[in-house]
Amino acid sequence: MPTSRSIQRTYLLLMLGNTLAASFIWGINTIFLLDAGLSNLEAFAANAFFTVGMVVFEVPTGIVADTIGRRASYLLGTVTLTVSTLLYVLLWQVEAPLWEWAIASMLLGLGFTFFSGAVEAWLVDALAATGFTGEIESVFGRGQIVTGAGMLAGSVVGGFVAAQVSLGAPFVLRGAVLLVMFVVAFRLMHDVGFTPEKGGRPLAEMRKIAAASIEYGWRVPAVKWLMVESLFTGGVGIYAFYALQPYLLELYGDPKAYQVAGLVAAVVAGAQIVGGMAASRIRRRFERRTSALLLIAALNVATLALIGLVDSFAGVLALVVVWGLLFAATMPIRQAYINGLIPSRQRATILSFDSMMSSTGGVWTQPLLGRSADVWGYGPSYLIGAGISTLALPFLLLSRRQNAPADTVQPTEAAAAAQPA
Repeated sequence: MPTSRSIQRTYLLLMLGNTLAASFIWGINTIFLLDAGLSNLEAFAANAFFTVGMVVFEVPTGIVADTIGRRASYLLGTVTLTVSTLLYVLLWQVEAPLWEWAIASMLLGLGFTFFSGAVEAWLVDALAATGFTGEIESVFGRGQIVTGAGMLAGSVVGGFVAAQVSLGAPFVLRGAVLLVMFVVAFRLMHDVGFTPEKGGRPLAEMRKIAAASIEYGWRVPAVKWLMVESLFTGGVGIYAFYALQPYLLELYGDPKAYQVAGLVAAVVAGAQIVGGMAASRIRRRFERRTSALLLIAALNVATLALIGLVDSFAGVLALVVVWGLLFAATMPIRQAYINGLIPSRQRATILSFDSMMSSTGGVWTQPLLGRSADVWGYGPSYLIGAGISTLALPFLLLSRRQNAPADTVQPTEAAAAAQPA
């Protein structure tokens, strides 16, 4: 049986590979879509269809992870993402119409939904089974650091490859790394501390898992309000990151400086590394996790507003660092909080439902903000994004009012996260 240390090493390796593959295109994705002949509205509409795919497939793939296995879900994700990524390259070459981008983007969303929920659920249950003791935030924080390192390397390499070869080359590189991760997960990732149901009818079992997930997820107020909060932050966060590419190139004065776009993504990645290292320290300064989440959310609103108001490359770049730090510090705390609120048996499905809510926010915010960028410019679109993010604060307060044990108790064992509140 693997040890908790080997489980953590595998988790960090999966996070590194996933992020490295994904981040090859993060610095140039919007530029890639615009180069294919799409307008700002159409480019962010394509991104919105990606989030539509995540909304449609999040819960079904979460149920797959809870009924067939978390390892199987991950392997399916690598294959689906490889195929859909290469399809993106083909559409770019032929300058395809928006409806074809919409289909390809939804397939990309399907691929990512096989990952979301499955990997995190696999980690928490495996740590509980192997007797891990310690703060679960520390594990998620290390994952955030590794994610930042992968993003830092991938975004720099992706920007360099795009400048030296073509805008499509980073997408091909992503497909190659995903195939490597398939082999890695096949050898190292095994379901530990979780046994999929065998012998029953798959559809009946899926219905049972879905019903229990609603019972322990949506009908638990602390979880529900945390999910609703993500409706107003998830989509804004996606837009804010991808709009930085053309916005900063505009401020820089050279729309072809793809290395700058990659460097911007690398700056965000470096901020994530520091934020991940600081997450546990930040958490210890607050009696309750929701206190930290509320403060960081308010600071995030202010930072987005300043990005929209400041009209200089250096000033916006500095604010991007702050924004990245805030995002990175939030994630481990939020992950520990929500995992402490949900039971093991439905963990992947509920986490996927939470991700679906975030993606739902992206369905309506990205076209709205993309259109506002077409009409008024990128700066005003960030101000609108800050206004939307403000709407999340009352729902964090509602989650806090439930006084859930996971909000106030410092877990000393991973097993604490495996129990329902």
